[in-house]
Amino acid sequence: MIKAEHLKKTYTVKVGKGLKRKNQQIEAVKDISMQIDKGKIIGLLGINGAGKTTTIKMLTTLLSPTSGTYVMDDIDAIKYPTEIKKRINMIAGGERMIYWRLTAYENLWYYGQIYNVPNHILKKRIDELLELVGLEQKKNVPVETFSKGMKQRLQIARGLINNPEYLFLDEPTIGLDAIVSKELRNHIKHLAINENKGILLTSHYMSEIEELCDYIYILSEGMLIKQGTTKELAADTFNRKEYVLKLYAYTNDITKNIENRLRAFDSSVTLLENSEGINISSNKNISLELSKTCSEEGVFIKEMYEKEPRLEDTIMQIAKEA
Repeated sequence: MIKAEHLKKTYTVKVGKGLKRKNQQIEAVKDISMQIDKGKIIGLLGINGAGKTTTIKMLTTLLSPTSGTYVMDDIDAIKYPTEIKKRINMIAGGERMIYWRLTAYENLWYYGQIYNVPNHILKKRIDELLELVGLEQKKNVPVETFSKGMKQRLQIARGLINNPEYLFLDEPTIGLDAIVSKELRNHIKHLAINENKGILLTSHYMSEIEELCDYIYILSEGMLIKQGTTKELAADTFNRKEYVLKLYAYTNDITKNIENRLRAFDSSVTLLENSEGINISSNKNISLELSKTCSEEGVFIKEMYEKEPRLEDTIMQIAKEA
């Protein structure tokens, strides 16, 4: 388990001009606590220059925090950063962190040497990783001839070359088409579920975070402002409940009667017909009342469900309030 508590990072910068320049303290990260368990995918989202990059750099030991504690599997990560580096790896989006003039095999061999993976283990691991990401037939081909998707799959293999216990994924699917993005998301799920890797994921694609993440942390201006599952964040952000009701044959009079009866139960109820069906909004849980009302009005329900807010809607609302 990774457990970081009350991490802070303060930079000293020069401000002003000429002889009037003076030092000023900038708090990039003010107070962040978070946890990453093995086998779980944790999302990290940032609002308004949140300090997300600084946080990742501290968690990957590229930066030392000004204050706070950071422990990985009972190892003090601040005191023993070299030990932590052996247990982690990072996969970035785009086409960074691989050498184009080398072949796929040569890239993995090079990074394996950096991590001091014994040669007899490294040879076998490279073959296994190339097969995992579907590049075994391209292992002796220079990377400069690869498509974006192939390069990103090689990034996944590179990030696993030291068999890390924790992975940091920074925009891993950026710039990829839908098919390749889906493949990579499946790889990420496999790593968490089947390989028991603890994963921290950053992404600007809310659907990706929603699909993959077990838990989400949201930062704004260097502070942790929200955390929870997708459902918990939505419940904490939106006070109203949204329902979609689809009926078999009904009239406008029936719709009006349903609305009036529901308003007698909750005066805040609003009702709107659109392509989805009949959209009903309420401050209360009206699912039972809605079912009872339709029965008493003599109409048959084709479909009725509570509409969960999308993560994108939740984040936009949080951003407005931040």
